[in-house]
Amino acid sequence: MKTVRLTTAQALVKFLSAQLIEVEGEKVNLFGCAFAIFGHGNVTCLGQELFENQDKIQTWRGQNEQSMAHAAIAYAKANKRKRIGIATSSVGPGATNMVTAAGVAHTNRLPLLLLAGDTFQSRLPDPVLQQTEHFNDPTITANDSFKSVTRFWDRITKPSQLVSSLPNAIASLLDPGDCGPALIALPQDVQGEAWDYPVDFFKPRLHRIRRPQPEHVDIMDAATVIRQSEKPMIIVGGGVIYSDAEEIVESFSDATGIPMVETIAGRSALLASHPNNCGPIGTTGSDSANNLAKEADVVIAIGTRLQDFTTGSWTVFQNPDLRLISINTCRHDAIKSNSLAIIADARDAVSQLSSVIGPSKVSEEWVKYAQAERASWFDVVAKRVAKTSTSCPSYAHVIGEVNRLAEDGDRIITAAGGLPAELNMNWLARHRAEIDIEFGFSCMGYEVAAGWGVKIANPDHDPIVLVGDGSYLMLNSDIYSSVLTGHKIIVLVCDNGGFAVINKLQNNTGNSSFNNLLKDCSTQLKTHVPRVDFTQHAESLGANSEKLTNLDDFENAFSRAKESDKTYVIVIDIEPTQWSSTNAWWEVGLPEVTSDETRAKVIADWELGRKNQRKGV
Repeated sequence: MKTVRLTTAQALVKFLSAQLIEVEGEKVNLFGCAFAIFGHGNVTCLGQELFENQDKIQTWRGQNEQSMAHAAIAYAKANKRKRIGIATSSVGPGATNMVTAAGVAHTNRLPLLLLAGDTFQSRLPDPVLQQTEHFNDPTITANDSFKSVTRFWDRITKPSQLVSSLPNAIASLLDPGDCGPALIALPQDVQGEAWDYPVDFFKPRLHRIRRPQPEHVDIMDAATVIRQSEKPMIIVGGGVIYSDAEEIVESFSDATGIPMVETIAGRSALLASHPNNCGPIGTTGSDSANNLAKEADVVIAIGTRLQDFTTGSWTVFQNPDLRLISINTCRHDAIKSNSLAIIADARDAVSQLSSVIGPSKVSEEWVKYAQAERASWFDVVAKRVAKTSTSCPSYAHVIGEVNRLAEDGDRIITAAGGLPAELNMNWLARHRAEIDIEFGFSCMGYEVAAGWGVKIANPDHDPIVLVGDGSYLMLNSDIYSSVLTGHKIIVLVCDNGGFAVINKLQNNTGNSSFNNLLKDCSTQLKTHVPRVDFTQHAESLGANSEKLTNLDDFENAFSRAKESDKTYVIVIDIEPTQWSSTNAWWEVGLPEVTSDETRAKVIADWELGRKNQRKGV
């Protein structure tokens, strides 16, 4: 066997550089980019190898390890999980900064390769800078904290271990049913140790994402249930987008007349113009979709993990004879709530299901009901987003303007606070896969970093980031990253004076406003509450920026942002008490005992929603 002597770091980067995937007929590097902040745990060995392989894996410098990993996640999501980003850090705090981002990737079933520096395997210099010592178990390091938020975890203690570890990591990253983040911990001394690697280990490898095929008996059982139904509906999840199954699902709906609704992750899988698209479902969805769910006797859930915001904490489905059919590559997701599980690729499963069912149509009465609900959805959205010139518009007003002005190829990004619900409720998709709402982990700070990652994935189009003042303050440094690396993004900062959506939840559950809106925070100041000048802040990070006092000039400001040659930040004050609403319930932890009669009444009213909650079957 022919071998080549390489260090662990050399072999690692050489192997990653040789991994290929076919995207739209073109063979490209599987790992399309890397993000790095170098420190003593990853600079001397791994850093040099990344430098020497810039032609294969371009490395970009971030300002925070968490946000770098967010950018890598958004890069993968924009590429429909077909290309993967890398994030690397030093030991200690650099590594643990990435734990939150790993949670985002894990929850949302997205690939992310994390290369974290680690303490010396020899232990001779212990304790080293940034080492977390565990007196009863010296093998534990900060990187063990990733175990709860990764699909694959390994620590390389000998160079030879890469031969088995790396293929397994890539298998997890590309597995449609087990997709999620992989962590490779790299002790500083082991990175520089050498071994005689087989030359064949570094041969280019062309990967493909598998499409698990459905069991014929499962397809037949599902077809029987659907034929017997009177009020079926389809839930379109994010897995439909990753499977490139949008057109197949629409054709299935066209042939059968079955109405469709979308989850948050599945938003913009369907175009608003499709006649069977009846809106988003769930707690932050539309009354139209929820009304259909209330009546449905068969629900075909495609590519969704049925999280609580989709199911209204399992209260939106109220037909006592409901049957759930779940099509998912992930067994864990497919079997939820006693579903008839089809563990398979969405595109191929729906295609086979459609062939078996044939041209049978649902009742005209159910079609008319769905069409009436669809029409009401459009009417409600139109009223919410109608342009206003008031000094304090709502989120819906801003979203309506962005919806009107965004171009084909632009990607709308948001994550936490009030914006995910408002975008989900009020967006009417004109183009496919144009929305990235990170509402699986609901991670504040994802937004700006994600915009940077999306721009790297799609350099010819503009990411449009919708971010609240709270998330902006939490993690905004990638405005500078985007300026530094020449990746222009557009950021809309919606300033409502604090964590207004949590203040809403606080008040809606009978609690007093406290510690959410800035005006309700504890302070020793005797004067007015200070407010951040987001415009000046963005400019200090190198971006162009302006503040609007109303929506009258929004179109012109948006045009200026479009024409800008670098990142552009638009700031606008938002009314903190004006929200879109829906008829779905959501479970939150409320106290069983309270001495406040008013609060007790609110809690009792809230708990009335539980009467419709399914008990797991």
